[in-house]
Amino acid sequence: MRARLGYVCDQSTPFVGEPATDPARLRTLAAAGLPATGRFLPKAGWVSRVWVGDEYVVRLNTNGQFRDAYRHEATVVSLLAGSAVPHARMLAHGDGPDGPWYVSERLPGRTLYEAWPASDSPTRQAMIESLGSVLRALHSIPVPADLLPPWLAEALAGKSWPAFHPPVVGAALQQVEAARRLPGHDSRLLADVADWLQERLALFAADEPVLVHGDLHGSNVIVDQGRVTGLIDFAEALAQPADVELDTILRWCANAREYPPTPDERGLDETTLTEVPGWLHGAYPELFEREHLRERLNFYDMYVELALYSHHPQRDVREAAQDRIARLLSGHNHLDGLVW
Repeated sequence: MRARLGYVCDQSTPFVGEPATDPARLRTLAAAGLPATGRFLPKAGWVSRVWVGDEYVVRLNTNGQFRDAYRHEATVVSLLAGSAVPHARMLAHGDGPDGPWYVSERLPGRTLYEAWPASDSPTRQAMIESLGSVLRALHSIPVPADLLPPWLAEALAGKSWPAFHPPVVGAALQQVEAARRLPGHDSRLLADVADWLQERLALFAADEPVLVHGDLHGSNVIVDQGRVTGLIDFAEALAQPADVELDTILRWCANAREYPPTPDERGLDETTLTEVPGWLHGAYPELFEREHLRERLNFYDMYVELALYSHHPQRDVREAAQDRIARLLSGHNHLDGLVW
């Protein structure tokens, strides 16, 4: 299961919270220069402690795994200023005795994950088409070619891996070498993988990197009245080819149960997402018109599975990734059942 830094909140219902009495929350609000008035609703998160207020959202990372994740998010959000990309404006961020913290404005609406089950088909289509327009705007934002989350840069440099996504095209062969350092690794499988990757690297030679969210699924999209009011959680945003965005989106559509908003909840039913790729294609066709798109998507998938196989601390997860790598070499993966 992935670790995430996002927050989960239903922002469409009448707000019922509690006064800002939690000591960590009070210290964070004071550090941000914000009043401790109003009411806040504590919400579950994968890594962060989260409080949703009437006007803003407070996040506190007590985990310590994702170095400078909020600082990186603030950098990315600053790139969005004045753009057509709806997002939660950053109010303040910093480091304190309770850990790194980030305060942003509260967006209208609720997550796509929360809105989806009760929405009818026309509303679902409208939300996905709105997402397509937002993604086109996101991918047009000027971005430094070397933009990379600090925690991911450290992982690629040999430190621990707090998460195993998003794909980084230039680091794919590096994951093969990392896998070869594992005791008991399958050397023949990895030799086949190295050849497989080498044969496909040319597909990316002419790519221009764009700003990619990197972890786009139902819990990181805020919607209201059938449209997207904001993207949230830019802790994994980076500069990569635009269709890297499809890796998570299509993985979510195929395996939605693996994307719950918190560890204690269930993801959406995949059968309710079958039309999402087609709706997104209709709204943002350029994202799907890359030559050899399926092979490119397979490459991204191979990167993710290699990262899991090479770095995940749990043996059963590594073994499952190895099985999926072998299946991908035979030409099959989660994309088989998707239509766009």
